[in-house]
Amino acid sequence: MDLTIDISRLWGELETLAAYSDAPAPAVTRVLYTEVDRGARSYLKELFAQAGLAVREDALGNTFARWQGTEADLTPVASGSHIDAIPHSGRFDGTVGVLGALEAFRALTAADFAPRRSIDLILFTAEEPTRFGLGCLGSKALAGVLSPSALRALRDDEGKSPDQARREAGFGGQLEEVALPDGHYHAFVELHIEQGPLLERDGVAIGVVEAIAAPATLRLTLRGEGGHAGAVLMPQRKDALTAGAEITLAVEAAAKGSGSTDSVATVGILDVHPRAVNSIPSEVVLTADVRDIDLERRDRMVAQIREAATRVVSARGIELGLEVINADDPARCAPEVIAAVRDAATAAGVSSTPLISRAYHDASFMARICPTGMIFIPCRGGVSHRPDEYVSPAALEAGVRVLARTLARLAG
Repeated sequence: MDLTIDISRLWGELETLAAYSDAPAPAVTRVLYTEVDRGARSYLKELFAQAGLAVREDALGNTFARWQGTEADLTPVASGSHIDAIPHSGRFDGTVGVLGALEAFRALTAADFAPRRSIDLILFTAEEPTRFGLGCLGSKALAGVLSPSALRALRDDEGKSPDQARREAGFGGQLEEVALPDGHYHAFVELHIEQGPLLERDGVAIGVVEAIAAPATLRLTLRGEGGHAGAVLMPQRKDALTAGAEITLAVEAAAKGSGSTDSVATVGILDVHPRAVNSIPSEVVLTADVRDIDLERRDRMVAQIREAATRVVSARGIELGLEVINADDPARCAPEVIAAVRDAATAAGVSSTPLISRAYHDASFMARICPTGMIFIPCRGGVSHRPDEYVSPAALEAGVRVLARTLARLAG
């Protein structure tokens, strides 16, 4: 099959989408249900309509653009990703999987390919945890991992629930109708930037993802005793920040001591009260992200962090509150989708290698309801979630070409 990828058109669409931002270029900030998010969604729906796709939205804002297959009774295939962007990030994370899938549809159409199975392009609602503190909001709800009652209990910084915010953004309907049944899709494949350095380092065009790590997110609240930084002598101190510093090192040590390079752990938030140079910190809230593709190993790290925190606060006379915000299972990609991606790369004449995804993706939850896979393309320096995030046109073209061939196999 001879495919023509219009990389100039795709590149221009990525640039236009990046302009829907609350941060000045080259940074992108696009938060769920905000005015810029709604504008970006409208732009994409126009593109979907121009491509002849039938568009529907669910109550949470997950958007489905369907290319109708020739055999309506067959279970459909799906591809897609997200367009929300954390504050001051880049323009390729997620968006490559949405606009890249659209370009794959157009290339297949131009090549006179007619899918037997319908193919849905899915724009997932809020893969990033920016607004409600929980990642993969839309795909978790689709997979039934996040219940309507749990959704309604979430709050943003202004105290709004997703239920209230989505209605203000124009999404009606019942949250109970969002979840899809097991087997709703024949297969799902997501195109994404690697967000790591391996493909670029090794000079490989395509990463064939075999497993996706999942995080456990811990919030630790440490309460000590404040006081004047000059007046309270060291033996009498109950400094919440020094306790937090010890626990931060314990988080790092848990990952380094796991015995596997697939183990990672990060303290990404450290809020200090009262945050004055001449005042002893009386309260610290520390948020840790712990990940691995092996569930038992990840949970062992979580247990080690819990034990270390308990030991530190006991020695320092600090009160500890520990809450597990989130703990999802890692996902394994389906052999048949892995094979389809690998064979598509071979047919497209580009190099490929098996990879592990250490970042979290909507594919993690689609894997709960259907055979799932991912296609990675290299990004410069492995940089992501920064304004200088960059993917070359050649890398993007190769990714779309492989995605198109993968979809043709899965849907044909």
